[in-house]
Amino acid sequence: MTTEPLTLGCDERRELLNAILLEPDPTDGLWQAVDSGLAGQLVPELPALRLEQDPIHRHKDVLAHTIAVTAKTSQDLRLRLAALFHDIGKPATRSFDHGGVTFRHHEAVGAKITRRRLRELEYDKAIVADVCELVRLSGRFKGYADGWSDSAVRRYARDAGHLLGDLNELIRCDCTTRNKTKAKRLQSLMDELESRIVVLAKEDRDAAERPQLDGRAVMDHLGIPGGPVVGRALDHLLAIKRADGLLPDDEILARLDAWWADQQADGTA
Repeated sequence: MTTEPLTLGCDERRELLNAILLEPDPTDGLWQAVDSGLAGQLVPELPALRLEQDPIHRHKDVLAHTIAVTAKTSQDLRLRLAALFHDIGKPATRSFDHGGVTFRHHEAVGAKITRRRLRELEYDKAIVADVCELVRLSGRFKGYADGWSDSAVRRYARDAGHLLGDLNELIRCDCTTRNKTKAKRLQSLMDELESRIVVLAKEDRDAAERPQLDGRAVMDHLGIPGGPVVGRALDHLLAIKRADGLLPDDEILARLDAWWADQQADGTA
């Protein structure tokens, strides 16, 4: 006599998946879910990863790699869900057309699969949005070793937004290679990227607190020498920038002229 597996409701499946993922170490729970067939009810796409051999992590199939990455992340539901789903698009994108097996654009495909699965499990909309975005961005760091411009670093940080810390942790945890040199190299590159993000963010903040014109430009345009009036002009230009942002050159000069005319009319020039 065979026993049919118990069919769980949506809330039960979601809470059970949460319970497994939020264990200090979810490794055993995830393997038990896969081996028992329970994963077929929680995340049906997960068992299929066992059949995929990742060319980067040759010592592990994608399922083993996925579970290892999930276990390395902080005990945070969004981050653990993102780790669990970060390679979920690989079976659907496997190709042998470019010399060896490839999984091109698996992050974008995986984000769509993740959205469908998390919605089906009725996760909160904010969690769905964050986890899908982490999955979509999880491969963005791959080209960093080839050299990124400052604009590329800014774009990476801007695209990650409030998820930047989670994304960086996910990328760090995504390294499960046994090669200690490669692992150290990846962590070093992430250290470098994070440092550059901090430096560029400070530069951008400082630039935002500078008026659109400098003192020399003010003196040249108004035909005046240096002195307190130039400082007042710069304060006025900074107030304009804070209120209206960067303006076309002709407009900012017109506003400077208007301010200067008021100063002369008031006798404060």
